[in-house]
Amino acid sequence: MTNSNYRGTSVVLAGLWLLGCPAEDREGPDMTGIASVTVTATSGADDAGDTGVTSGDGGGTAGGTAGADESDGGDSDGLNTKFDVGPSGGGPPNASDCMTDPALDDDGDGFSEQTGDCNDCDPNVNPGAIEVINNQPDMNGQIPDPADEDCDGGIDNIPPPCDGGFALDDNNPFNAAGAMGLCKLAAGPTDWGVVSAQWVRANGNPAGGGPLHYGIHNNFGPNVSPQEGGQMLVLSSGTARIPGQAGACGNQSCGQLGGGAAPAGFPQDVPQCDGLSNINDDIALEVTLRAPTNATGYSYNFDFYSFEYPEWVCTEYNDQYIALVSPPPVGSINGNISFDAMTNPVSVNIAFFEVCSGCPLGTSELVGNGFDTWDAPGITDAGATSWLVTTAPVDPGTEVTIRFTIWDTGDAYYDSTVLIDNFQWIADGGTVSVGTVPEG
Repeated sequence: MTNSNYRGTSVVLAGLWLLGCPAEDREGPDMTGIASVTVTATSGADDAGDTGVTSGDGGGTAGGTAGADESDGGDSDGLNTKFDVGPSGGGPPNASDCMTDPALDDDGDGFSEQTGDCNDCDPNVNPGAIEVINNQPDMNGQIPDPADEDCDGGIDNIPPPCDGGFALDDNNPFNAAGAMGLCKLAAGPTDWGVVSAQWVRANGNPAGGGPLHYGIHNNFGPNVSPQEGGQMLVLSSGTARIPGQAGACGNQSCGQLGGGAAPAGFPQDVPQCDGLSNINDDIALEVTLRAPTNATGYSYNFDFYSFEYPEWVCTEYNDQYIALVSPPPVGSINGNISFDAMTNPVSVNIAFFEVCSGCPLGTSELVGNGFDTWDAPGITDAGATSWLVTTAPVDPGTEVTIRFTIWDTGDAYYDSTVLIDNFQWIADGGTVSVGTVPEG
């Protein structure tokens, strides 16, 4: 590796002063830039194309995988069900009173009996809804009878996950979405699911290369497993490969894409830790989704790793990961929904960094994925957050675009990686807020 760039002495001293850790030079090859596109903070993500969406009454699945329209995964309540029914459930006992005219949409959910609404008294029940598992007691302490929320004739018929058979180097963005739990493709303008998916740079421009920056993994070493199904999506500012896999980096810096352009408002500075404004080796999966008509929010899990930790904490080089949403929900920061309670972006400065030597969770989650052996000479490990959960609100039946993106800040060295999995629609009838907390 030819070294032509150098991180200055003042930064090295900052690393020593902050953490008492051995400081390192940051060196590597010059990178070429790409054209910049300005993205406003209110617009969030660029609209993605509508390629690859299958059609049909039941909707398609990612990459043509049959028999799954949304993956199953464990709730944060530990009940191992994906959705909890809201207070309306299957409708009132006198539901037939609302269904006198088959052509009328009595409950205002966009469907009439003629268009498939099997309970026109309940806006949470229609062909555009998602099936839910009804396991929460009502105000009387009773668990309501199961209902057919999506009017397909079945009750609690939630399909299994669609991942488990994708190749590590599969470059189909719809399969990448499937690996993180987004299996069902929207079959039309009234159907929920994935509308579009594409590989892009951080600013929404087409990626145009860099296939080693993403991968679909069965595990991330022996101690880190998917949160739902059999696989998960991995994005990296280096190579999204672990030891033993073709294309694995073998050290802490292996970017391919070069200079990029950050979305408006990013990279986001941390108080008293101002960073540089240029980014490198940025990669993103951008998906446009249509929410089920009974969903009020969604959640997903992620796990952030970085070779920046600990010797480059609170410096101008801190890499970042964001989930940029358009339209931006209330509570987001410039459209980003993943940050800690102090509004710090996901980087080595986030409050949840708990996987490292001397950290609360130790180093077991670094074993076998390169973050235990690929750091600089004399540095035995890097660090990670372990699994976190982000939630955000959504208006029922509307479209939302999410750009999951990661980049190197300031230079192209000391790469960072994020694991993404277990996307779930929240259809429990409650209010959902933007927030990120540790899993479990």
